[in-house]
Amino acid sequence: MQLTNRAKKLEKKPMTLAERAYLPAIFQGLSITMRHFFMKKATVRYPEEVRPFSPIFRGLHVLKRDEQGRERCTACGLCAVACPAEAITMVAGERKKGEESLYREEKYAISYEINMLRCIFCGLCEEACPKAAVYLQADKIAPPRYERDEFIYGKDRLVEPVSPDARSIRGIQLTPEQADSLRSNLAQQPV
Repeated sequence: MQLTNRAKKLEKKPMTLAERAYLPAIFQGLSITMRHFFMKKATVRYPEEVRPFSPIFRGLHVLKRDEQGRERCTACGLCAVACPAEAITMVAGERKKGEESLYREEKYAISYEINMLRCIFCGLCEEACPKAAVYLQADKIAPPRYERDEFIYGKDRLVEPVSPDARSIRGIQLTPEQADSLRSNLAQQPV
């Protein structure tokens, strides 16, 4: 029983000698290759040349500080709950006496980690944060790494430096003495 009358009857005609030798297919493939050979290249030389970012690009995470240099994060856990990839983990703790200049509220994140291998950069953590502590930078991408444990970003890489002069190696904040010794070592190395 035939359901529709749209069936099309095809005739199978014999292949010509050129078709049997696959010559038209070979020339068609070569023409596509030659066309792409003279097109503008889609790739860029990455470290030297950077493509412009989209206005809605969501890049590397950062934990912001307030105006007095204290950490904004209060370890409420809303960013971890909102994360669809379950990439954020944190451990909350209470601030001790004398740490008022370090943490904004009585509760703070002792440990705050983002697994960049799981993160899908959706921005839901940024939207869920009531204290505007989590921010996805629009101008930085996650750098390439070689080891899996280097993709787990802790507070040492996520918290923004206190001063803009604070230099870092692999995202770890340096003390001013370490930064000065790093500058002197870099100046002494031959180019």
